[in-house]
Amino acid sequence: MGIKSFFKNAFKDMKESAKEQHKVDKANFAAAKAESKAQFAEAKAMGNPKTHKAAMQAERNKQIKAANERTAAANARIEAAKKK
Repeated sequence: MGIKSFFKNAFKDMKESAKEQHKVDKANFAAAKAESKAQFAEAKAMGNPKTHKAAMQAERNKQIKAANERTAAANARIEAAKKK
């Protein structure tokens, strides 16, 4: 392999790599753009009192469920400790 063919292959590889990286960059840009639109839509929806109230209630329900699960686990540990 001569130096000429070495550089020819190297530049060909760089060109292909640049094309593939461009595809990745385009996909990442499209994803970022879609995420931005989704965040804007969510923020706009939170401006509506009914939507905001429903979202807050869902978050509170999630927290209550997690607290109840923690309480049940603690009670199970207490019962296991009493049996020893």
